[in-house]
Amino acid sequence: MKKYLLAHISNFLFLLYFELIFKLLVFKDISNFLNILIYTALISIIITFITNLFNEKINKILLFITYSIIPILFSIQLVFKNIFESFFSLSLLSLSDQVLDFKNEAISLILENILFILLFFIPLIILIIFRKKIIKLDFHNLRNILIEVLVLGIIIVSFYLNIYRTKGVYLGSYSLYFEVRENSLNINKFGVLNSYYLDLTRTIFGFKENIPVIDNNISNDDTNIDNNQEDTDNNKVVYEPNQSNLNLDNIKNKSSIVYNYINSTRPTLKNEYTGLFKGKNLIYIVAESFYEIAISKELTPTLYKLTNSSFQFENFYTPNYLSTIGGEIQALTGLHPSQELLATWRSGSSSFPYGLANIYKNLGYKTFAYHNHSGYFQNRNKYLKSLGFDNFKACSLGLEKLINCNRWPESDIEMINATIDDYINLDTPFMTYYMTVSGHFEYTFNDNSIAYKNRNLVNNLPYSESIKAYIATQIELDRALESLLNKLEEKGILDDTVIVLMADHYPYALTLDEINEISSYKRDNDFEINHNKLIIYNPLVPNTKISKVASSSDVLPTIYNLFGIDYDSRLFTGSDILSTNDGLVIFQNRSWISDKAIYNSRTNEYKGDAPRTYIDTINNIVSNKLAFSKEVINNNSYKDILKNS
Repeated sequence: MKKYLLAHISNFLFLLYFELIFKLLVFKDISNFLNILIYTALISIIITFITNLFNEKINKILLFITYSIIPILFSIQLVFKNIFESFFSLSLLSLSDQVLDFKNEAISLILENILFILLFFIPLIILIIFRKKIIKLDFHNLRNILIEVLVLGIIIVSFYLNIYRTKGVYLGSYSLYFEVRENSLNINKFGVLNSYYLDLTRTIFGFKENIPVIDNNISNDDTNIDNNQEDTDNNKVVYEPNQSNLNLDNIKNKSSIVYNYINSTRPTLKNEYTGLFKGKNLIYIVAESFYEIAISKELTPTLYKLTNSSFQFENFYTPNYLSTIGGEIQALTGLHPSQELLATWRSGSSSFPYGLANIYKNLGYKTFAYHNHSGYFQNRNKYLKSLGFDNFKACSLGLEKLINCNRWPESDIEMINATIDDYINLDTPFMTYYMTVSGHFEYTFNDNSIAYKNRNLVNNLPYSESIKAYIATQIELDRALESLLNKLEEKGILDDTVIVLMADHYPYALTLDEINEISSYKRDNDFEINHNKLIIYNPLVPNTKISKVASSSDVLPTIYNLFGIDYDSRLFTGSDILSTNDGLVIFQNRSWISDKAIYNSRTNEYKGDAPRTYIDTINNIVSNKLAFSKEVINNNSYKDILKNS
């Protein structure tokens, strides 16, 4: 009996050690300890049983293999989190080329975190040192088998009782285990090994989320009554909804999630800004790692001018969904991404009738798309084509003849200057999309060509090298925009052009402490690290401050309304920022910010004057929006919805 206890206790303590070290390194706490404790006990029994089934030699080999693999699994999550500020899941294997493209950064981060990574290998080192004293149990003995089955049964019952006690709690253990697929919360609330188990079984056998059918609306007065009238000089102005006659019969039997979402979502209303930019040119920019800490009247005067002119968005966020690809999905579709839809998105197999190029081509515009890195990376050439861009230029797709593509990162200035003549001399309106790259990490002067190029401009700043190198990369973006504005003005078409710019994500290669070196206020790692700026600029628009909370997914429907484009707002999960509806920002782990409250999914805490019923309503709305986004891309639902509509 003593040998039995020692064998189980040693495995249990080793596994608990892995989980607690990871929790402290990544989350800086040991919350949800009971979940992790019970699951650790469960898997420790399984490991003990498997590594004592055979003869002594095979058992030791299995034990050493187990304690070689487990540290690798933990190390993968640690390094992946440090690179992408997100966690690895099996659904991301389709993005293996992206991970491989960051192999140098991964090696660098492994070296930087080598001491932490070595902590995960301490149990293996202990086993090697004491290999001759490893306890062998006899599971051919009936008594031992009965004890094993009894203990295993007790722990399994305890495990499920612990889960079921949270039934009905939003994103509680029961919800995460049976109703919702959210890998980051699984890791936080169940531990790394349990999250791998859930990820593996759901990848193999599939998983359908349990989505409540609700009214997907956030009203200004919590009564869901339309507010479609405003007083102007004592005259009532009635604004019509941004809505079309959809033939939902095509989707009714194919996707209840999509069908129910559209039916339960009230369209946003047209407003005083509808059609403000009708007929104008559009330059739509997603800027790599653009962040408000880089905006300076002295160092980045063009960014300073653009963010303080025309529309000024005071509560704009760029939620980080994995990396640039997640930022582009938000910016280009008005949907909220998730890891489970990335493979379909990048394949270009989904139809996007409301895609940027498709919409503007239908209006008679000439459309263009550019990226100053490889056009094949992340299959950007495929998913941009699905949005209607059939003349995409990038490195390896024609742009290498015009700019230097043999540096890393490439220059935004070179890209703007090399491409502007494609559209600036046209007699018809144009819509141009740029995905920049000069702001990409790493933020050092040795490994970043753009940071090195602009080093002299930041040398005297009183910040760490990472911050100075980051600002140097944003100076390149600033000078590119300066060149763009000057050439538009010289051509006499600046007044007829709208410039939209947002980030793909905040510069997650910077630590929170580094960001707070320069931030005008102290940011937190849950919400305010994502606070950013949005540029919607036209020199004829007077300065207008917008206080409503908004995010990247809201930009596309906002632009469509400003250009007077007929669209159905129910087909997006973002919404027109300038409309009367309340704002809502959704983060990767299902935390959110609205105009009334802030909810943290990791802690299940909220701030604000809104009642708990409001929090519950928004939580359900968040679930519906994420499910709709996933379903509409993975099932190519837009094609069915708009067929014969």
